[in-house]
Amino acid sequence: MVLNFRYRIYPTKKQASLLETTLETCRFLYNYFLEERKTAYEKDKRNIRVFDQLNTLPKLKTTYPVLCSVHSQCLQNIGIRLELAFQAFFRRIKTGEKPGYPRFKAKGRYTSFTFPDYNCGKIIGDKIRISKIGDVDIEVHRPLKGIPKTTTITKSATGKFYATISCEVMTEALPTNEKVLGIDVGLKSFVTMTDGQESAKIDCPKFFVEEQNNLAKAQKRHEKWKTRKTHRVVSRIHERIANKRSNFSHQVSRKIVDNFGTIVMEDIDANSLLKKHWCNKQILDAAWAKFAGNVSYKAAYAGRRFVKVNPAYTSQTCHKCGARALNPLKLADRTFNCSCGHVEDRDVNAAHNILRLGLQSLA
Repeated sequence: MVLNFRYRIYPTKKQASLLETTLETCRFLYNYFLEERKTAYEKDKRNIRVFDQLNTLPKLKTTYPVLCSVHSQCLQNIGIRLELAFQAFFRRIKTGEKPGYPRFKAKGRYTSFTFPDYNCGKIIGDKIRISKIGDVDIEVHRPLKGIPKTTTITKSATGKFYATISCEVMTEALPTNEKVLGIDVGLKSFVTMTDGQESAKIDCPKFFVEEQNNLAKAQKRHEKWKTRKTHRVVSRIHERIANKRSNFSHQVSRKIVDNFGTIVMEDIDANSLLKKHWCNKQILDAAWAKFAGNVSYKAAYAGRRFVKVNPAYTSQTCHKCGARALNPLKLADRTFNCSCGHVEDRDVNAAHNILRLGLQSLA
């Protein structure tokens, strides 16, 4: 499987200027390729293939010498990125989703470039040797594993630079564990877990709510002054929220994978919930999809079984007798009462049903 290792890099002022110039050059080429495809279709109803565009790069370099300052592999990767964007566009059309035609990138909105060959962005000691940039200081807080394949340089909204190394690794299975776990996610409790006998809850940390006042003040100052400094303050708060949320998700998912051999979780579609509920802010703050992704890849790497099940009616069905509630529970109803006499916390009951469905699918 493929694992990504992300490290902070510390370029000098000159190197930072070169990195930003590279990003702007990549942005120019991306917009050029997009305009070429858009114009060809609007005028001649003709689709341009990605390899046809890539074959024009030598000629483009003579017309636009600035392209010579960027490694050829990065330029080729731009065409691949655009091709993937169009593939996603056509896929959404086929499935009836909102298409979302690929957009032109405004200045500062193209934030990364990729070397498909790791040797063009290789870590050497406490430096990373980036082709056409030089040796840049890097904080290697953990060693690479497996075979490094690609290097991506990214600039964050706060102006920080990162290097992400994608590596092919062999899975490292943990000792065999027969314990099973059902997980129900929610807003009041981030997760409600049950192994069939005991249940436990982890409260939602609500990182966005904690920073909401600071964010509002920073946004108000930015609206008034419109400076680069005020914008960076707003970006830094958003970055801090995202970092806290990511760290929390990784820690919880790590404990779950370490302690259970089979993990069953509801397959929740957060995007559809955002269209139906008023509590969009809380749903986004919970970041269920990120948590599910963390559990999924950690389970695969550790040789654990991870199953997603349809959560339909799991909170409306008694896990003891299987009867469905006559009066559907509302979000405000936190206790499940069954006609068989079973009374239980709504989320715990749902976690039991999720676990049952997952074990049935594995049987």
